[in-house]
This record gives sequence, structure tokens and C-alpha cells, in this order.
Amino acid sequence: MAVPPTQPTRAVAAEPTGLARALRAPSALDVVLGTLVAVTLPLAIVALPNTISVVSALLPRDISPIGMMRAHGLALPATVLTVPLAALAVRRRRVAPMLVAGLALLAVADAAGGYADSTSLVGVLRVLHGVGAGLVVPATLAAVWERSPFLRALWCAVLAVSLLAAQALALWPLDEARSWRVALQPYPMLTGVALVLAAAYFVLRLRDDGTRRSDDARRPDGARGFDDARKPGGGQETGGDRGYDGDRETDGEPGGPARSAAWAPGRGRPLMAVVPAAGIAALALGSTYDWSPGLLLIAATLSIVALFGLASASVSGGVDGRVSAYTVLVMGVVVLPTAAQVTNVELSGLGGPGLSGLWPAFVIAGAAAVVAAVAVGRLSEAVLPTAAASGMAVVVAGLCAVEVLLPSSASPVLVLPLVLLAVGAAVALTSALRPSGIGAALFALSLFFPGVLSGFLLGSGVQFLVLRGAGTPEALVDAFVDALHRWALVGGGLVIVVIVLGALLVRRSQPSVNDAPRPSAPDPFPASSEVPGAPRSGTAGITEVPEEAPGDVFRDGWPSTTGSRGAPARAGEPGAGPGAETEAEMGAEPGRKEGGEPGGPRPGSKPRFEPVPEPGPKPWPRPERTGTMPVVPPPTPSPEDTDGPGRP
Repeated sequence: MAVPPTQPTRAVAAEPTGLARALRAPSALDVVLGTLVAVTLPLAIVALPNTISVVSALLPRDISPIGMMRAHGLALPATVLTVPLAALAVRRRRVAPMLVAGLALLAVADAAGGYADSTSLVGVLRVLHGVGAGLVVPATLAAVWERSPFLRALWCAVLAVSLLAAQALALWPLDEARSWRVALQPYPMLTGVALVLAAAYFVLRLRDDGTRRSDDARRPDGARGFDDARKPGGGQETGGDRGYDGDRETDGEPGGPARSAAWAPGRGRPLMAVVPAAGIAALALGSTYDWSPGLLLIAATLSIVALFGLASASVSGGVDGRVSAYTVLVMGVVVLPTAAQVTNVELSGLGGPGLSGLWPAFVIAGAAAVVAAVAVGRLSEAVLPTAAASGMAVVVAGLCAVEVLLPSSASPVLVLPLVLLAVGAAVALTSALRPSGIGAALFALSLFFPGVLSGFLLGSGVQFLVLRGAGTPEALVDAFVDALHRWALVGGGLVIVVIVLGALLVRRSQPSVNDAPRPSAPDPFPASSEVPGAPRSGTAGITEVPEEAPGDVFRDGWPSTTGSRGAPARAGEPGAGPGAETEAEMGAEPGRKEGGEPGGPRPGSKPRFEPVPEPGPKPWPRPERTGTMPVVPPPTPSPEDTDGPGRP
């Protein structure tokens, strides 16, 4: 017997699978991304405070200090306007190029800051700072979204610490500055490092995408690798740092596969935040033109109310989405303005330990915030609403500590309020953003920065109201301390309102015990819309049939044309009448006629229950009705009358 020659097998190198594949490129990508988050988020938040007043004495005589303060304060309004647009773009394009673009704008603004010589140029550079920061923050959030939960928790912790230390980080380079231009380029070297990290992340992202595409091409149809299985949404691309190619469009449109539910546009509408953001930015610019404290307080209060209204109206996902948006918004309103006032009061010129005495407390607070955020990231989603409320309660405790313990010239005393503020903000942000989809998270971020600007307006209104009667340096220092204490009370009250509002919404969304549906007893009389002859639970052996429905042994004295169980009898079978085949050919239902004639249901008949006859020989019929027709037994066909199966 001839045997065909065997083909030589080619050795194929086995690719790493399982944990080995997961730890190959993604581990390097996660390390670079985590480092990038730790560097870029503080760099973006540091660009927001207006610190030109500290070096106003170094300004040239031909430059107005008031005009320079207005120009230097354009960074935060520019960020407020940029974040909603960036949040909208980050869901349609790749994240890495946007991240590189934002850091490039920051680097250009820092480099050109050394050559600024006019108020208009300073205004342009500060707008570039704001736009760059507005691109970086949403891009980093989207980049960590599809990665590990640790990176999400790290992002929230770094944001909380950045809010707490932003004012101190912005003032540190100005402590011994000899030029006012230092305020325009506080950390140029750190900006360069962040740009290099962003370029490395871009390269690793492209390599990871190429590896993923090649693996998918070699993989059989329908198979999924480990990387696909570990993605949210069961292997569907969810965006994040993977982003979207230009030919990929929105949900289900031509140009790419449908996005997962987490990226659905309905989860949050960042574009709707543009209009209130523009209004709040205009209010911030107008407040620099000699607004009265009362008018400033009214404008700030209306801005905060409008933001909460927008959070209520534009977030889908029910109560959980609204509570998450409220939490992120109130953290923006309270944390950064509070930390800025605490830093200003604790400067050495006002009796505090100075910036050198603040850094130990900031370091301890930052480490505690990271640990707390990572711990919350490991909790189950069922307890996250409670964790968010607990984080806000810790923030309230920190504000109470500010009220009681500050100002203080001892550095250890500062640890408690700063740790409470950092840990509470990290826990609240992590608990609020973790269960949200990326659309809802970006929308909450779009409300966050307008909240920061509204908080600054409200805090400035409180300060102006208190400082209005200070005439001596001692009275000025006391007025700053009094303004800090009043602001702590206002911020704490606002956080408590959000806690109570969230608890009420969650309680109203839960069904009460009395509203729970109770099991009802089975209905002995089924609805007439049900199919006749269908057995019901609890009625074994009983079939619902009309009074004159097929299945009766006799109807009006004539034999039935249905089988033993109510089904139409076929031609050639026992019990098949002469009209069975004719009715089937004519398209009528066998055994049923019109006008109440024999063989059809009588008009107005009601359903009743009849036992289903068991298969077997038909019993001798007994008359059920009286009439002119004699009662005769049903004809029994003889086997000799048929030539074959199915032939009468």
C-alpha cells in the first residue's frame, strides 16, 4: 500500500500566553504611564494659580501691576474652556498625540516666558498654559481608563495631591526670584522630562497596537487573546490610551466597530459644559474690574448652582451618575481654593513656618492619599457610594481642623488638616470615578474646572468682604486668617449639603419593602387571548378549549374531524372526516367553519376546561344533546379501504 510522503513540519516559536504575555509590553507601558501621570498632572495644575502679585515689585515701571494680574490670570479660564472640548475630542481620536500636543504647548509657553516683555504677550503665554493643561488632564484620564485599576486610583490620588500643593508649588520658585518672568516658567526642566515621557508613551502605545493587530491577524476567527479578555467590555476596544483612529466613528456608524457602553455619548455630554464654562470664565474676567464683594458672592453662588443643575440634567446613568458628578464638582469647588488660602496664611511673612515648613506635611499627605486611593480601588462597587460619602466627610473633618488648628507656626500641626484634606479628596474622587463610564467621567471633569474657578470666585468674595475694613498690617493678617476660617465654614457646609443630597437621592432610588411585588395566586380562569389547547402550570391533564372547539368527540351530533388531542386529523387517519383534506387545501383551518355552522365555534361561546383524552381507541360516544339527528357511532375505517399510507 502506497503511503503519501509526509510534509516536513516547520518549527514555530510559541508566543507567550497568559501572565507572561500580560507582563511583556503592557508592564512597560503601565510603568511609563504611571510615571507620566505622576509628573504631568502636578505640572498642569501648577499652571493655574495666579502668582504674579508675589513678584509685582520686580515688574518694570511701564507695566501696570493690575493689567499684569489680569493677563496672568487667564490660564484658569482657558483651562475651563479647553477641558470640555478636549473631553469631546479624546473620545474620537487617539490620546497619545493629544497628550504630546498639550505638553508641547506647556513647553513652548515656558520657553517663551523668558522673553516676555509686555502684558499682551504674557496674556498669550498664559492662555497657552491653560490650553496645554486643559489637554493634558483629560488625556491622562482617558489614558489610564482601560489600564489597571491601580492606575485609575493613582490618577485620582495625584489629582488630589496636586490640588492640595498647587499653590505651594507655584510659589516655591518665586521665593528668591530675581526676575518676574520666573512666574511664567516655574518648572521648565520638569516640562521637558514630561515631554520625553509622553514621547516614550506614544512609541510604546504604537508598538503595543502593532503587536495586538498582528496577534489578531494570526488568531483564528472568534478567538480572543489574554489582552482582549482583560479589557473592559469583554474584548471590545474602549478607547482610553488606545484611542481611535480617524476612520473610526461614533456608535455603530460606518467606519469602525461599535463602541462599548462605557464610551457611549449618552453617559455624559461634555459639550454641554462649554456654555456655563464660558459664562463662568467671563464672570472671572469681569470680577477683576472693581466688583463689589456682594456682587462677587452672588455671581459665584449662581455659578455653583448652575453647575449643580447641569450635573443633574446632563448625566445619564441614574442616581449613581448624578452623585458621582456632584462629588467631583464639590471637590473642585472646595479643595484647591482652601489649599491656596492655607498656603498663603502659612507663609513666613504672615507668621507661619514658610514653604520649607510645609513640604513635610505635603509629602505625608501625598503618601497617605495614594494609599487611600489604592485601597478604595480594591473595594467592591457595592460600597463605593458609602466610600464617596465617607471621603467627603473626611474633607469636612479637614476643614474643621483648618478652622481649629490654623494658623500655626509648628510644622507638625499642619500634618493633620492637610492629610485629612488629601485623603478625603482622593477617596471621594476614586469612589466617584471608578464605577463611571469614561463618558460620565469626562463630563464630571468638564464640570470640575468650572467648579474650581467658581470656588476661587466665592473665596475671593469672602476675602474681599473681610479685608475691606483692614487698615494696618496686623489687621490685614488677622483679616486673612478670618477669611480662611469663614471659607472653611462655607466649604464644609457645601460638602455637607452634597453628602445629604446624595444620601437622599440614593434612598429614593431604592425600592421600599411595601413596593415590592407580591406573588399572586394562579388564576383558575386563564385569559381568552392564550392559545387554546396550551397546557397551563398547575392544570396537568387539562386543556383549555372553547365550548365548540375542535377536540370534542361529537359536535352537534357529527363526528369530530380532529385527532384524539384536539389536533386536526389528517386524511387517512382514524377520525378524519371527508372535509379535512378539502379544508386544508382551501387554506381554512381544519374543523372550523363560519357562521356558527356545525364544525365551527358558536358565537359568544366561553372557554371551558375539558380533560384531554389519552391516546387509544375512541370510546363509544354518548349523546350530549338532543335533536332530530339520530345518535350513531362514529364510522371505523377498515384497513381494506386504503391502498397505502395516507391514501383514503
